[in-house]
Amino acid sequence: MNASTLPKSVDAMLELLTSHGYLAERSLATVTYLSLRMGRPLFLEGEAGVGKTEIAKVLSAALGRKLIRLQCYEGLDVASAVYEWNSAAQMIAIRLAEAGGDTDREQLASDIFAERYLIKRPLLQALEPDIAGAPVLLIDELDRADEAFEAYLLEILSDFQVTIPELGTVKAPQPPIVIITSNRTREIHDALKRRCLYHWVDYPSAERELAIVKSRVPGISAKLSQQVVRFVQALRDQDFYKSPGVAETLDWATALTELDARSLTPQVVGDTIGALLKYQDDIARVQGDALQKVLKEATSES
Repeated sequence: MNASTLPKSVDAMLELLTSHGYLAERSLATVTYLSLRMGRPLFLEGEAGVGKTEIAKVLSAALGRKLIRLQCYEGLDVASAVYEWNSAAQMIAIRLAEAGGDTDREQLASDIFAERYLIKRPLLQALEPDIAGAPVLLIDELDRADEAFEAYLLEILSDFQVTIPELGTVKAPQPPIVIITSNRTREIHDALKRRCLYHWVDYPSAERELAIVKSRVPGISAKLSQQVVRFVQALRDQDFYKSPGVAETLDWATALTELDARSLTPQVVGDTIGALLKYQDDIARVQGDALQKVLKEATSES
């Protein structure tokens, strides 16, 4: 990693994130700065929609580095995450060799396991050199993957290298900038967390969320933006299956702006609540008296 391209201070990191539309808490800017300076993976936990994934995207854009994303899911394996051989192309090469009378098995085996038949998946791509500098590797929602894959990932993060039996060891000339996210649907093993710097990304304060809305939804009026943030902040105090994250706040604010709404009303909220809450049980909770109470709190001038 070329340290000359990295921010020289926490304030510089904060400014860098802000200049690319990410209004981070100073604590998040600090741990991100330290992650870059120390060359350690950054492990971000928090509720869905609070901006964990966005950090990797912003760093990629701000530092001019390639973004490589590995979306985790149950059953994720080496073939999908690291590499696999193009078996169809290999089979064609074998058939052509046989048709041409090439019977040297050792030479044929060497030919079909050449790099041109290798399909590189995100983790292997992240180990390749890049003239722009080490890429940003986003390992998104690690908690969705199986523990077996987590253990394999631990090995890669230790040495930033992958061993391919037929080719040898591929080692990164410069370790990638690694951002790992988790929605905490299950606990990640301590051994992996120890390799990383850790930060819990919480819901923003009302003041910061208002600044985010104004920054990301420029067409929204001052009055409506304040009402939207107050409404969402009040909802987060309720016992929902899935409280709205910042992503949902921005979606809702954008939807209201597209409808030329000037203020929150029961009708407007009822018509657009699906942009904010994504479960019917949660939507059912915000009806009748409950809606009136939250709406009154959001639209009061005090």
